[in-house]
Amino acid sequence: MAKFYAMRIIDGKTTFKKVPERLKEAVAAILSEEGYSNLASEGV
Repeated sequence: MAKFYAMRIIDGKTTFKKVPERLKEAVAAILSEEGYSNLASEGV
């Protein structure tokens, strides 16, 4: 599920703010691995 959210954030279909709290750490790690750590913030 975290990978799904990460890909949707990268595609611009959702924001990190909308990720469920329990998945945020995993989604942030995936975004960082993919080179999109700038998208793993509440303000995006």
